[in-house]
Amino acid sequence: MAWKLDNDRPLYLQLMERIQQDIVSGIYTCGDRLPSVRELALEAAVNPNTMQKAFSELERLGLVYSKRTSGRFITEDEQMLTQLKTQLAAQHVQEFMERMTLLGLSREEILQLIQSAAKEA
Repeated sequence: MAWKLDNDRPLYLQLMERIQQDIVSGIYTCGDRLPSVRELALEAAVNPNTMQKAFSELERLGLVYSKRTSGRFITEDEQMLTQLKTQLAAQHVQEFMERMTLLGLSREEILQLIQSAAKEA
């Protein structure tokens, strides 16, 4: 999937969010080795220092850990990954609800749209 980055927010935060998304969606699973900083920086078309900052923050959060000469790996704490998935899902739902409310839709109308979309999916 292409890296969609914008200039409205710090790049390292966007990189972190993308890697978190890849983790909770199953692209990377518990214990998987992440590509190197240089590989991901090249793929995302960002400076390796920016990718390094994103990796460092993910490591600080406990989602990623380093093995001295082997690289970085996804945490094996499945409970942490489940919590992250729930947290990200809740954020998306909250943003969706705010946008629908700005369109002037009531909660009932929003629920009807969701039910209709779920039937079509």
